[in-house]
Amino acid sequence: MYNFNYQKAHSQEEAVSARQSADDGTYLAGGMTLIPTLKQRLAQPSDLIDLSAIADMVGITADGNSITIGAMTTHATVSESDLVKSKIPALAGLAGNIGDPQVRNRGTIGGSVANNDPAADYPAGCLGLNATIITNTREIAAEDFFTNLFETALEEGELVTAVKFPIPDKAAYAKFPNPASRYAIVGVMVVQTNGETRAAVTGASDSGVFRATDIEKALGSNLDAAGAKAVKVLSDGLNSDIHASAEYRAHLISIMASRAAAAAA
Repeated sequence: MYNFNYQKAHSQEEAVSARQSADDGTYLAGGMTLIPTLKQRLAQPSDLIDLSAIADMVGITADGNSITIGAMTTHATVSESDLVKSKIPALAGLAGNIGDPQVRNRGTIGGSVANNDPAADYPAGCLGLNATIITNTREIAAEDFFTNLFETALEEGELVTAVKFPIPDKAAYAKFPNPASRYAIVGVMVVQTNGETRAAVTGASDSGVFRATDIEKALGSNLDAAGAKAVKVLSDGLNSDIHASAEYRAHLISIMASRAAAAAA
């Protein structure tokens, strides 16, 4: 690691102020990506602003037809929450299959969506469930939030404070995980709300999470798992690496969508 200044913020205002006054500051949530990046000397921030002591960024609440999860809420907390299990069990299942217990007990939902790793699970959950990302200054629809690999609509110094999820009629998430990291080689969140069907894909594209419109059409209003499985997804624009070729990922999109649809239905 390079040398840096460490600051622990106790409020959102304190965190934003510390970031603004730093030469090149960055927020520290769970640190699941940031700490390895620092250890490999791939980043050299002047300041780390630790968010772990900000009490109002932790917790899960229900409000009418939605639930709101504080940005510093861990994956383990989401997966074990009776509220999430009762309202959006697919989201609890998604969180419970992120990484390993160590990652789930340190990693946070806010850190995950802000980082926007192309193989992370939460971006598919957010996009599929039509979530809203809440920051210290505004609210951003998931459709507009995830813009490219490791890129989001966040402005410099903007802080993710919570994520709001509408409660769907039906939803399920299925992924084909890397056996070592548990990152998604392909993951698909299938959601149906008020007759609208959405299918969000992570792990596959070289531009990050996306909605699979051909899959959505095949699923239709009755979540036709066989129809989704029959879709021949094109490999153009899909990622190819040591874990899976673009062609294999294209095949997995149909398979994971079919499994998610069957589970949701």
